[in-house]
Amino acid sequence: MEKQAYIVGVYDDEEPLVNAAKKFKEEGVKIHDVYTPYPIHEIFEIQEVKSRLSIAAYIYGWIGGLGILAFMQYAAVLSWPLNYGGKPVNSFPSFILVTLVFTILFVTIMSLTTFIGRAQIFPGKTIDIIDPRTTDDKFVFVFPQEGTDRKKVEELLKSTGASEIYDR
Repeated sequence: MEKQAYIVGVYDDEEPLVNAAKKFKEEGVKIHDVYTPYPIHEIFEIQEVKSRLSIAAYIYGWIGGLGILAFMQYAAVLSWPLNYGGKPVNSFPSFILVTLVFTILFVTIMSLTTFIGRAQIFPGKTIDIIDPRTTDDKFVFVFPQEGTDRKKVEELLKSTGASEIYDR
């Protein structure tokens, strides 16, 4: 598999990166990716990145909660009803704590599984790191060379304070 060629712009600080992202959006230049040492929420808003993971977690919560309630109803009422202390076998309050805990566990595991599958991060995968300095202190914009106006991108990178511009 052939690696894609990129134009990479490196910034030293967060503020020029955010200003550059705004400028790229104004100019209609599509940013392929942004790598930073820590999350910058303004970049997500500027790029209009939306995650549907919270919707999936909500659905997982309903599935987990209803599933464990159905299981407890089956186990405590239909399959093996026990008469203890004269209490009714389908006493809902006794199911609440287990339902809450299991729902949280189910949402956590399923959300993690969904994230791993969607992000395609799994053991043994070869990772293509654009610029290893992003794990320390650098902020990086990545643009695909194919289909990008190179001159415009380089001018915008220089005018917004990029400390380094290179091809990869």
